[in-house]
Amino acid sequence: EFLREGAAINDFKRPDRVVVGTDSEDAATVMCELYRPLFLNETPIIITQRRTSELIKYAANAFLAVKITFINEIADLCEKVGANVQEVSRGIGLDNRIGNKFLHAGPGYGGSCFPKDTLALSKIGQDAGSELKIVDSVIEVNSERKKKMADKVIAHMGGDVSGKTIALLGLAFKPNTDDMREAPSIDIVAKLQEAGAKIRAYDPASMDEASHLMSDVLFCDGPYHAIENADAVVIVTEWDQFRALDLDRVRQTLAAPNVIDLRNIYQSDYMIERGFKYTSVGRAY
Repeated sequence: EFLREGAAINDFKRPDRVVVGTDSEDAATVMCELYRPLFLNETPIIITQRRTSELIKYAANAFLAVKITFINEIADLCEKVGANVQEVSRGIGLDNRIGNKFLHAGPGYGGSCFPKDTLALSKIGQDAGSELKIVDSVIEVNSERKKKMADKVIAHMGGDVSGKTIALLGLAFKPNTDDMREAPSIDIVAKLQEAGAKIRAYDPASMDEASHLMSDVLFCDGPYHAIENADAVVIVTEWDQFRALDLDRVRQTLAAPNVIDLRNIYQSDYMIERGFKYTSVGRAY
């Protein structure tokens, strides 16, 4: 566990910790010997009971899900009061008690681990008669967050996307993977289609998987193919190639210069200077 998709080998070789859950001293001895090379690199090894090790795993992922959901709600507040969530994130992330990871505002978490583990921890709490209200709220807020991103697109388009063509750049829940499990793009596409929009999409890795989860979507050969004659482009996944788009070509290719950046990969003033009508997440300036 604790292996990030796309970085599993490095995570295995340089883990923050190794947690072993066992009630057997013999098993503990074997596991310590197995992981001894890592221990020599000063990796902490925690030997604990099985129940405790399970909760360590669930609690760790749930806590990270809390951080993501927290900064997303702060992003909404920033938009209302005229603040910048990226500066808020940096300001609080420099506090060593908080740390700067998982404080990037966006369309909500997806993938396998966070949705599965928050639900599992919530169920364990229910079964044990110990309600986990924070975790339950995170699950609910994150689910609604994905739909709210479609609302952001609709609002940017003047409240009506009926008959409009919307280009999505990125479908997977994060870059460098084809994983579509619980990806925000699924809910975003569904709600935009419900509002009458036509969807074009491009993702470097996940389009085959996405084709089994989405209908009536035109999957394109590249970002500029997706953008061609679209009324707006929505950046959903922060693939590196989307950070280096030829913005002059993007503006010329779009039917209208609408960019909704759900990952804040571009700077607002820069995009406006380049002639775009630009919306991002949690940045009022």
